[in-house]
Amino acid sequence: MAWNEPENGNKDPWGNKDDKGPPDIDEVVRNMQRKIGGIFGGGSSGGDASNSGSVGFGLILIVAFLVWMLSGIYIVDAAERGVVLRFGAFTKITMPGPHWHLPYPIESVEVVDVDENRTAEIGYRSTNGRSGSTIHSESLMLTKDENIVDLKIAVQYRINDAALYKFNVRNPDLLLRQMTESAVRETVGQSKMDFVLTEGRSAIASMTEKLLQSMLDEHETGLLITSVNMQDVQPPEQVQAAFADVVKAREDEVRQKNEAEAYANDIVPKARGGAFRIIQEAEAYKSQVIAQATGDTSRFLQVMKEYEKAPEITSERLYLESMESVYTQSQKVMVDVSKDSNNVLYLPLDRMRSGSGNTMGKKLNLGDLTNYPSDGKVSTSSAPSRVDLRNRGGR
Repeated sequence: MAWNEPENGNKDPWGNKDDKGPPDIDEVVRNMQRKIGGIFGGGSSGGDASNSGSVGFGLILIVAFLVWMLSGIYIVDAAERGVVLRFGAFTKITMPGPHWHLPYPIESVEVVDVDENRTAEIGYRSTNGRSGSTIHSESLMLTKDENIVDLKIAVQYRINDAALYKFNVRNPDLLLRQMTESAVRETVGQSKMDFVLTEGRSAIASMTEKLLQSMLDEHETGLLITSVNMQDVQPPEQVQAAFADVVKAREDEVRQKNEAEAYANDIVPKARGGAFRIIQEAEAYKSQVIAQATGDTSRFLQVMKEYEKAPEITSERLYLESMESVYTQSQKVMVDVSKDSNNVLYLPLDRMRSGSGNTMGKKLNLGDLTNYPSDGKVSTSSAPSRVDLRNRGGR
Protein backbone atom coordinates (compact mmCIF):
# COMPACT_ATOMS: atom_id res chain seq x y z
CA MET A 1 0.00 0.00 0.00
CA ALA A 2 1.37 3.45 -0.93
CA TRP A 3 1.92 5.97 1.82
CA ASN A 4 -0.18 8.72 0.24
CA GLU A 5 -3.22 6.67 -0.64
CA PRO A 6 -6.58 8.09 0.59
CA GLU A 7 -7.37 5.14 2.82
CA ASN A 8 -4.02 5.51 4.55
CA GLY A 9 -4.98 8.83 5.92
CA ASN A 10 -1.85 10.51 4.59
CA LYS A 11 0.29 8.85 7.25
CA ASP A 12 3.81 7.41 6.94
CA PRO A 13 4.80 4.01 8.35
CA TRP A 14 5.83 5.54 11.71
CA GLY A 15 2.33 7.01 12.23
CA ASN A 16 3.18 10.63 11.40
CA LYS A 17 1.29 12.86 9.13
CA ASP A 18 2.93 14.42 6.15
CA ASP A 19 2.64 17.84 7.61
CA LYS A 20 4.83 17.02 10.66
CA GLY A 21 8.09 16.19 8.77
CA PRO A 22 10.39 13.16 9.14
CA PRO A 23 9.92 10.58 11.98
CA ASP A 24 11.58 11.02 15.39
CA ILE A 25 14.42 8.47 15.80
CA ASP A 26 14.37 8.71 19.58
CA GLU A 27 10.70 7.85 19.62
CA VAL A 28 11.33 4.82 17.46
CA VAL A 29 14.12 3.59 19.79
CA ARG A 30 11.93 4.07 22.84
CA ASN A 31 9.15 2.09 21.21
CA MET A 32 11.55 -0.80 20.55
CA GLN A 33 12.86 -0.67 24.13
CA ARG A 34 9.35 -0.86 25.48
CA LYS A 35 8.60 -3.90 23.35
CA ILE A 36 11.82 -5.72 24.43
CA GLY A 37 11.17 -4.77 28.05
CA GLY A 38 7.72 -6.26 27.75
CA ILE A 39 9.19 -9.51 26.50
CA PHE A 40 11.52 -9.83 29.57
CA GLY A 41 8.80 -8.77 32.02
CA GLY A 42 9.51 -5.05 32.19
CA GLY A 43 6.55 -2.65 32.63
CA SER A 44 5.81 0.23 30.33
CA SER A 45 4.55 2.48 33.05
CA GLY A 46 7.79 2.87 35.00
CA GLY A 47 9.15 5.72 32.99
CA ASP A 48 11.95 6.06 30.54
CA ALA A 49 14.75 5.30 33.07
CA SER A 50 13.30 1.97 34.16
CA ASN A 51 12.66 1.01 30.55
CA SER A 52 16.27 1.79 29.64
CA GLY A 53 17.61 -0.40 32.52
CA SER A 54 15.41 -3.34 31.52
CA VAL A 55 16.53 -3.08 27.93
CA GLY A 56 20.22 -3.03 28.95
CA PHE A 57 19.82 -6.11 31.12
CA GLY A 58 18.02 -7.90 28.34
CA LEU A 59 20.81 -7.10 25.90
CA ILE A 60 23.34 -8.45 28.38
CA LEU A 61 21.37 -11.65 28.69
CA ILE A 62 21.18 -11.98 24.93
CA VAL A 63 24.93 -11.46 24.55
CA ALA A 64 25.65 -13.93 27.33
CA PHE A 65 23.37 -16.48 25.72
CA LEU A 66 25.11 -16.05 22.40
CA VAL A 67 28.54 -16.43 24.00
CA TRP A 68 27.36 -19.54 25.85
CA MET A 69 26.09 -21.06 22.64
CA LEU A 70 29.31 -20.22 20.78
CA SER A 71 31.34 -21.92 23.51
CA GLY A 72 30.06 -25.23 22.17
CA ILE A 73 32.16 -24.91 19.01
CA TYR A 74 35.31 -27.08 18.99
CA ILE A 75 37.76 -28.45 16.41
CA VAL A 76 39.15 -31.99 16.32
CA ASP A 77 42.59 -32.48 14.69
CA ALA A 78 43.37 -35.22 12.19
CA ALA A 79 45.15 -37.40 14.77
CA GLU A 80 42.44 -36.96 17.42
CA ARG A 81 38.92 -38.08 18.22
CA GLY A 82 36.34 -36.15 20.20
CA VAL A 83 34.42 -37.91 22.98
CA VAL A 84 31.12 -36.08 23.65
CA LEU A 85 29.61 -36.42 27.12
CA ARG A 86 26.10 -35.35 28.09
CA PHE A 87 25.77 -34.81 31.83
CA GLY A 88 28.88 -37.02 32.23
CA ALA A 89 27.58 -39.93 30.17
CA PHE A 90 29.13 -40.96 26.85
CA THR A 91 27.10 -39.84 23.84
CA LYS A 92 29.13 -40.14 20.65
CA ILE A 93 32.55 -39.96 18.96
CA THR A 94 33.28 -37.06 16.64
CA MET A 95 35.75 -37.30 13.77
CA PRO A 96 38.36 -34.69 12.74
CA GLY A 97 36.96 -31.29 11.75
CA PRO A 98 34.86 -28.46 13.28
CA HIS A 99 31.93 -29.48 15.48
CA TRP A 100 29.38 -27.99 17.88
CA HIS A 101 27.86 -29.42 21.03
CA LEU A 102 25.55 -28.16 23.68
CA PRO A 103 27.65 -25.99 25.97
CA TYR A 104 28.71 -26.85 29.47
CA PRO A 105 27.24 -28.07 31.80
CA ILE A 106 24.91 -29.91 29.44
CA GLU A 107 27.60 -31.45 27.25
CA SER A 108 31.38 -31.57 27.32
CA VAL A 109 34.05 -32.90 24.97
CA GLU A 110 37.29 -34.76 25.76
CA VAL A 111 39.78 -34.90 22.87
CA VAL A 112 41.91 -38.06 22.67
CA ASP A 113 45.04 -38.49 20.50
CA VAL A 114 44.61 -41.87 18.79
CA ASP A 115 47.76 -41.74 16.60
CA GLU A 116 50.26 -41.25 19.40
CA ASN A 117 52.67 -44.18 19.80
CA ARG A 118 52.98 -44.96 23.48
CA THR A 119 55.56 -47.24 25.10
CA ALA A 120 55.36 -49.55 28.09
CA GLU A 121 58.68 -50.79 29.50
CA ILE A 122 58.89 -54.03 31.45
CA GLY A 123 61.98 -54.85 33.49
CA TYR A 124 63.62 -51.45 33.14
CA ARG A 125 62.95 -47.72 32.87
CA SER A 126 64.63 -45.64 30.19
CA THR A 127 66.04 -42.17 30.73
CA ASN A 128 66.29 -39.74 27.79
CA GLY A 129 65.87 -42.54 25.30
CA ARG A 130 68.56 -44.72 26.91
CA SER A 131 68.19 -47.85 28.95
CA GLY A 132 68.25 -46.81 32.57
CA SER A 133 67.83 -48.71 35.81
CA THR A 134 66.80 -52.35 35.93
CA ILE A 135 63.75 -53.40 37.92
CA HIS A 136 64.47 -56.95 39.02
CA SER A 137 60.97 -57.51 40.34
CA GLU A 138 59.75 -57.26 36.73
CA SER A 139 62.73 -58.60 34.77
CA LEU A 140 63.49 -61.88 36.60
CA MET A 141 61.36 -64.69 35.14
CA LEU A 142 61.21 -68.46 35.53
CA THR A 143 61.59 -70.74 32.48
CA LYS A 144 60.12 -74.16 31.76
CA ASP A 145 63.28 -75.98 32.89
CA GLU A 146 63.22 -74.09 36.22
CA ASN A 147 65.95 -71.61 35.37
CA ILE A 148 65.85 -67.84 35.84
CA VAL A 149 66.43 -65.27 33.09
CA ASP A 150 66.72 -61.50 33.28
CA LEU A 151 64.49 -60.20 30.49
CA LYS A 152 63.67 -56.67 29.36
CA ILE A 153 60.90 -55.95 26.90
CA ALA A 154 59.29 -52.84 25.39
CA VAL A 155 55.71 -52.66 24.09
CA GLN A 156 54.50 -49.97 21.70
CA TYR A 157 50.78 -49.33 21.48
CA ARG A 158 48.17 -46.75 20.57
CA ILE A 159 44.51 -46.02 21.29
CA ASN A 160 42.15 -47.91 19.02
CA ASP A 161 38.79 -46.99 20.61
CA ALA A 162 38.68 -43.64 22.42
CA ALA A 163 35.37 -44.37 24.21
CA LEU A 164 36.58 -47.67 25.66
CA TYR A 165 39.92 -46.13 26.58
CA LYS A 166 38.29 -43.27 28.49
CA PHE A 167 35.33 -44.93 30.21
CA ASN A 168 35.56 -48.74 30.22
CA VAL A 169 38.77 -49.13 32.26
CA ARG A 170 39.86 -46.91 35.11
CA ASN A 171 43.59 -46.85 34.24
CA PRO A 172 44.20 -48.58 30.88
CA ASP A 173 47.92 -47.74 30.72
CA LEU A 174 48.61 -49.37 34.09
CA LEU A 175 46.44 -52.32 33.14
CA LEU A 176 48.47 -52.76 29.93
CA ARG A 177 51.73 -52.87 31.90
CA GLN A 178 50.34 -55.51 34.23
CA MET A 179 48.98 -57.57 31.33
CA THR A 180 52.29 -57.31 29.48
CA GLU A 181 54.22 -58.64 32.45
CA SER A 182 51.73 -61.47 32.82
CA ALA A 183 51.87 -62.38 29.11
CA VAL A 184 55.68 -62.37 29.06
CA ARG A 185 55.91 -64.55 32.14
CA GLU A 186 53.43 -67.01 30.67
CA THR A 187 55.35 -67.20 27.37
CA VAL A 188 58.76 -67.56 29.03
CA GLY A 189 57.35 -70.16 31.42
CA GLN A 190 56.46 -72.35 28.42
CA SER A 191 59.99 -72.17 26.93
CA LYS A 192 63.36 -73.54 27.97
CA MET A 193 66.22 -71.32 28.98
CA ASP A 194 68.46 -72.15 26.00
CA PHE A 195 65.63 -71.30 23.62
CA VAL A 196 64.98 -67.96 25.34
CA LEU A 197 68.66 -66.96 25.39
CA THR A 198 69.50 -67.94 21.80
CA GLU A 199 67.20 -68.30 18.82
CA GLY A 200 63.86 -67.84 20.59
CA ARG A 201 63.85 -64.07 21.04
CA SER A 202 61.70 -63.24 18.04
CA ALA A 203 59.38 -66.16 18.77
CA ILE A 204 58.94 -65.04 22.39
CA ALA A 205 58.13 -61.49 21.25
CA SER A 206 55.61 -62.70 18.66
CA MET A 207 53.81 -65.02 21.09
CA THR A 208 53.73 -62.30 23.74
CA GLU A 209 52.19 -59.82 21.30
CA LYS A 210 49.38 -62.20 20.34
CA LEU A 211 48.62 -63.16 23.93
CA LEU A 212 48.69 -59.55 25.14
CA GLN A 213 46.36 -58.32 22.37
CA SER A 214 43.85 -61.06 23.16
CA MET A 215 43.88 -60.07 26.83
CA LEU A 216 43.37 -56.38 25.99
CA ASP A 217 40.48 -57.19 23.66
CA GLU A 218 38.90 -59.41 26.26
CA HIS A 219 38.90 -56.57 28.81
CA GLU A 220 37.81 -53.99 26.16
CA THR A 221 40.57 -51.52 26.94
CA GLY A 222 40.45 -49.86 23.52
CA LEU A 223 44.23 -50.31 23.04
CA LEU A 224 46.03 -51.76 20.00
CA ILE A 225 49.52 -53.30 20.21
CA THR A 226 51.78 -52.15 17.36
CA SER A 227 55.02 -53.96 18.29
CA VAL A 228 56.71 -55.97 21.02
CA ASN A 229 60.52 -55.72 21.13
CA MET A 230 62.87 -57.86 23.20
CA GLN A 231 65.42 -55.35 24.46
CA ASP A 232 67.74 -57.71 26.31
CA VAL A 233 67.74 -61.19 27.81
CA GLN A 234 70.56 -62.44 30.00
CA PRO A 235 71.09 -64.96 32.75
CA PRO A 236 71.14 -63.54 36.28
CA GLU A 237 74.20 -61.54 37.25
CA GLN A 238 75.39 -64.21 39.69
CA VAL A 239 75.89 -66.83 36.93
CA GLN A 240 76.69 -64.68 33.90
CA ALA A 241 80.38 -65.76 33.89
CA ALA A 242 79.44 -69.44 33.68
CA PHE A 243 76.93 -68.76 30.94
CA ALA A 244 79.56 -66.79 29.02
CA ASP A 245 81.79 -69.87 29.05
CA VAL A 246 78.91 -72.01 27.85
CA VAL A 247 78.19 -69.60 25.01
CA LYS A 248 81.86 -69.56 24.02
CA ALA A 249 81.93 -73.37 23.98
CA ARG A 250 78.87 -73.43 21.76
CA GLU A 251 80.46 -70.96 19.39
CA ASP A 252 83.59 -73.13 19.24
CA GLU A 253 81.39 -76.15 18.52
CA VAL A 254 79.66 -74.36 15.67
CA ARG A 255 83.00 -73.15 14.29
CA GLN A 256 84.51 -76.62 14.35
CA LYS A 257 81.44 -78.09 12.70
CA ASN A 258 81.70 -75.50 9.96
CA GLU A 259 85.38 -76.29 9.46
CA ALA A 260 84.62 -80.02 9.30
CA GLU A 261 81.86 -79.45 6.79
CA ALA A 262 84.18 -77.29 4.71
CA TYR A 263 86.85 -80.02 4.77
CA ALA A 264 84.26 -82.63 3.84
CA ASN A 265 83.01 -80.48 1.00
CA ASP A 266 86.58 -80.22 -0.25
CA ILE A 267 87.71 -83.84 0.12
CA VAL A 268 84.55 -85.69 -0.88
CA PRO A 269 84.40 -84.29 -4.45
CA LYS A 270 88.09 -85.13 -4.90
CA ALA A 271 87.55 -88.68 -3.68
CA ARG A 272 84.55 -89.06 -5.95
CA GLY A 273 86.57 -87.74 -8.88
CA GLY A 274 89.44 -90.17 -8.11
CA ALA A 275 87.04 -93.07 -7.84
CA PHE A 276 85.43 -92.14 -11.12
CA ARG A 277 88.87 -91.89 -12.78
CA ILE A 278 89.88 -95.33 -11.47
CA ILE A 279 86.63 -96.80 -12.74
CA GLN A 280 87.18 -95.24 -16.16
CA GLU A 281 90.76 -96.53 -16.27
CA ALA A 282 89.56 -100.01 -15.31
CA GLU A 283 86.92 -99.87 -18.02
CA ALA A 284 89.55 -98.77 -20.52
CA TYR A 285 91.95 -101.52 -19.43
CA LYS A 286 89.14 -104.05 -19.67
CA SER A 287 88.31 -102.92 -23.19
CA GLN A 288 92.00 -102.99 -24.13
CA VAL A 289 92.54 -106.52 -22.81
CA ILE A 290 89.41 -107.81 -24.45
CA ALA A 291 90.33 -106.20 -27.76
CA GLN A 292 93.90 -107.51 -27.57
CA ALA A 293 92.72 -111.01 -26.68
CA THR A 294 90.21 -110.91 -29.48
CA GLY A 295 92.92 -109.78 -31.92
CA ASP A 296 95.37 -112.44 -30.74
CA THR A 297 92.70 -115.08 -31.08
CA SER A 298 91.86 -113.93 -34.58
CA ARG A 299 95.56 -113.85 -35.54
CA PHE A 300 96.17 -117.32 -34.11
CA LEU A 301 93.24 -118.73 -36.01
CA GLN A 302 94.48 -117.18 -39.22
CA VAL A 303 98.02 -118.50 -38.65
CA MET A 304 96.63 -121.93 -37.82
CA LYS A 305 94.78 -121.99 -41.12
CA GLU A 306 97.99 -121.08 -42.96
CA TYR A 307 99.96 -123.69 -41.00
CA GLU A 308 97.51 -126.36 -41.97
CA LYS A 309 98.05 -125.41 -45.61
CA ALA A 310 101.89 -125.15 -45.50
CA PRO A 311 103.43 -126.27 -42.19
CA GLU A 312 107.14 -125.88 -43.12
CA ILE A 313 106.83 -122.45 -44.65
CA THR A 314 104.66 -121.21 -41.82
CA SER A 315 107.07 -122.56 -39.19
CA GLU A 316 110.03 -120.88 -40.88
CA ARG A 317 108.17 -117.59 -41.10
CA LEU A 318 107.15 -117.75 -37.47
CA TYR A 319 110.72 -118.50 -36.44
CA LEU A 320 112.11 -115.58 -38.41
CA GLU A 321 109.52 -113.20 -37.01
CA SER A 322 110.24 -114.33 -33.47
CA MET A 323 114.02 -113.95 -33.86
CA GLU A 324 113.54 -110.54 -35.42
CA SER A 325 111.49 -109.34 -32.50
CA VAL A 326 114.03 -110.72 -30.02
CA TYR A 327 117.13 -109.27 -31.73
CA THR A 328 115.47 -105.89 -32.16
CA GLN A 329 115.24 -105.43 -28.39
CA SER A 330 118.66 -106.94 -27.58
CA GLN A 331 121.46 -104.72 -26.22
CA LYS A 332 124.19 -107.39 -26.26
CA VAL A 333 126.06 -109.10 -29.15
CA MET A 334 127.82 -112.44 -28.96
CA VAL A 335 130.45 -113.16 -31.65
CA ASP A 336 131.45 -116.76 -32.28
CA VAL A 337 135.22 -116.45 -32.83
CA SER A 338 135.98 -119.98 -33.95
CA LYS A 339 134.07 -123.11 -34.50
CA ASP A 340 136.69 -125.19 -32.74
CA SER A 341 136.85 -122.98 -29.68
CA ASN A 342 134.46 -122.28 -26.87
CA ASN A 343 135.53 -118.63 -26.65
CA VAL A 344 132.84 -116.04 -27.29
CA LEU A 345 133.52 -112.38 -27.95
CA TYR A 346 131.21 -110.03 -26.03
CA LEU A 347 130.47 -106.56 -27.39
CA PRO A 348 128.76 -104.17 -24.90
CA LEU A 349 126.65 -102.32 -27.41
CA ASP A 350 124.58 -100.64 -24.70
CA ARG A 351 127.65 -98.84 -23.38
CA MET A 352 128.95 -98.14 -26.85
CA ARG A 353 125.64 -96.58 -27.89
CA SER A 354 125.52 -94.36 -24.81
CA GLY A 355 128.78 -92.64 -25.79
CA SER A 356 129.69 -90.64 -28.89
CA GLY A 357 131.26 -92.09 -32.00
CA ASN A 358 134.85 -91.14 -30.98
CA THR A 359 134.37 -92.54 -27.55
CA MET A 360 133.06 -95.73 -29.03
CA GLY A 361 136.16 -96.11 -31.17
CA LYS A 362 138.37 -95.61 -28.17
CA LYS A 363 136.54 -98.13 -26.07
CA LEU A 364 136.43 -100.72 -28.85
CA ASN A 365 139.92 -102.20 -29.32
CA LEU A 366 140.11 -103.59 -32.80
CA GLY A 367 142.98 -105.80 -31.72
CA ASP A 368 140.51 -107.81 -29.75
CA LEU A 369 138.87 -108.83 -33.00
CA THR A 370 141.92 -110.67 -34.41
CA ASN A 371 140.08 -113.90 -33.94
CA TYR A 372 136.99 -112.58 -35.68
CA PRO A 373 135.74 -115.42 -37.93
CA SER A 374 136.46 -115.17 -41.59
CA ASP A 375 133.00 -116.20 -42.51
CA GLY A 376 131.57 -113.23 -40.53
CA LYS A 377 129.05 -115.13 -38.51
CA VAL A 378 127.80 -113.12 -35.59
CA SER A 379 125.39 -114.38 -32.94
CA THR A 380 123.32 -111.82 -31.08
CA SER A 381 121.19 -112.52 -28.04
CA SER A 382 120.53 -111.12 -24.61
CA ALA A 383 122.75 -113.91 -23.13
CA PRO A 384 124.32 -117.11 -24.44
CA SER A 385 122.19 -120.08 -23.65
CA ARG A 386 123.56 -123.18 -21.97
CA VAL A 387 122.43 -125.31 -24.88
CA ASP A 388 124.54 -123.31 -27.35
CA LEU A 389 127.62 -123.62 -25.12
CA ARG A 390 127.20 -127.32 -24.77
CA ASN A 391 126.85 -127.67 -28.48
CA ARG A 392 130.02 -125.67 -28.98
CA GLY A 393 131.89 -127.72 -26.49
CA GLY A 394 130.89 -130.94 -28.20
CA ARG A 395 132.23 -129.86 -31.55
